[in-house]
Amino acid sequence: MALITLTSDIGRQDFLTGAVKGQLLHTNPDFKIIDISHELSPFNYPQAAYVCRNAMKNFPPKTFHIVLVNLFDQRPEHLLFIQHNDHFIGCADNGLITMILEETPEKIVALPLNPSEQKNTIYCASIFAKAYQNILDGMPIDEIGDASVSIEVKNPLRPLLGAKYIEGQIIFIDNFENVIINITKEEFEEQRRGRSFKIVFKRDEVIDKISETYADVHESEKLALFNSANYLEIAINKGNAAGLFGLEGYSERVNIQTQYMQNRLLYQTVKIFFD
Repeated sequence: MALITLTSDIGRQDFLTGAVKGQLLHTNPDFKIIDISHELSPFNYPQAAYVCRNAMKNFPPKTFHIVLVNLFDQRPEHLLFIQHNDHFIGCADNGLITMILEETPEKIVALPLNPSEQKNTIYCASIFAKAYQNILDGMPIDEIGDASVSIEVKNPLRPLLGAKYIEGQIIFIDNFENVIINITKEEFEEQRRGRSFKIVFKRDEVIDKISETYADVHESEKLALFNSANYLEIAINKGNAAGLFGLEGYSERVNIQTQYMQNRLLYQTVKIFFD
């Protein structure tokens, strides 16, 4: 079965998400399309990378992942088609792919865009669909596009490490307003080395133990745990941690002097001190 996952920042307010799926099915009616999310914050690369990375790894080999995030950061001349760890990924050449994979892709080609075509989201979806269909028809990826392409690279957002601390950034806030930090369980344990610790965040809130489930603390109490993606999460049992503590990973601020809306990535930090 030809599985396609679809992740975007285009929302669900209008026709576009449905039109993209229609365009994919126009290429092959047997495509099975699975939505990951269409509510990603525009321009928020770390958030998009977190969501895509941790969704993709749960799908079977040969799955094709289409990532329509910040598709028109610059006027596109091509799109990227990637083969990595027996998966295929289609995205813009905007640096997001190296943030998702946290390494260099195994194989990557540029899919040219027709200069006479209107370069919109639906057209880009059709280009991705045709490339994937070529793979299903047995064509090697090197014959689908230009393998000599030099791609834009962005580095993943990493925590800062010190002898007695690790400092992470808020990269995602889920539907329950649980707050996810870019510190994995592996990074935490490697830096901890068996020492006691204090997790400190806004308003001098402190947590000094890791819970296994939300029910490990009483209702309305704060806790820290490692979520299903093994990232550090700050939560409140049956409460809203982000709203209560005033935590955010992304916000929009108005520049009063120039009178226009600027999108700015404002990452609040969470520090873990080791004793």
